[in-house]
Amino acid sequence: MALTLQTWSANSVTNAPAVPPAVVTDLIFSNHLAALRQSAPPGFSIVVARPFIVLGDEAADIVQMRAEKTVKWAVDKLKQDYFTRDPDELIDVWLFKDDASYRTNALRLFGDTPTTPFGYYSARHHALVMNIATGGGTLVHEIVHPFMRANFPQCPAWFNEGLASLYEQSAEQNGHIRGLVNWRYAGLEQDIKAGKLISFRQFTAMSDNDFYGGPDNPNYSDHYAQARYLCYYLQEKDLLVKFYREFSANARTDPTGYESLKRVLGVTDMDKFQKQWEKFILAIRTG
Repeated sequence: MALTLQTWSANSVTNAPAVPPAVVTDLIFSNHLAALRQSAPPGFSIVVARPFIVLGDEAADIVQMRAEKTVKWAVDKLKQDYFTRDPDELIDVWLFKDDASYRTNALRLFGDTPTTPFGYYSARHHALVMNIATGGGTLVHEIVHPFMRANFPQCPAWFNEGLASLYEQSAEQNGHIRGLVNWRYAGLEQDIKAGKLISFRQFTAMSDNDFYGGPDNPNYSDHYAQARYLCYYLQEKDLLVKFYREFSANARTDPTGYESLKRVLGVTDMDKFQKQWEKFILAIRTG
């Protein structure tokens, strides 16, 4: 269904009371929800999944299911293991039913032309904008970031993206969220075999600009893969939650996480560990 924009604009939501950091009170949340219910485009359902509000243009029962089984599930599991604070901003989650709806409405509602087929976060509109036809993986990935900002604002890109990427393909095991092997594995496997990876000392020391670099950076996807599968290794050794807590508690003295990583792993020779880690990663395909 095409949106009838004569009666709706993104400004009608952004004109709601401003949300200062760390003060998303129940009143602010309820006022924003009421504004959305009055001004949401025709054909959209709205479901509360605290601390998010989910809007979608699929059938109402499908939007409800996605809010409960993806958004609320991810929030509950992430808070169970990692995060004690909710995000410091009120974020709307827009779930568009297919690529056409995603691209058309991203432009109409937010003035954006998406550069990814999956979804993205709009800081200007405090919104997660998703093509939900591609699956819920990117949505879970993006949910990690506002929680990280609220709970570990000093977190460097490598661990922020490593943890988020870990859960872009995930399941529940023994009552906890668990990352699964995903599409990033193949590129990492090739890089290991080609001897292309940098040391973990260099990797964790990368600035955020160096980590991201942009899609034109030939190592852009490699950085995500190395970060994800370091987190995957820690998960498989039951050390990931311990590392998060150790790193976040000691970030002032260990801003890269390298020393925390050594302590949690119980190693002093990180070059030796990296060889062990690479062997572990290459064994995944046959394991």
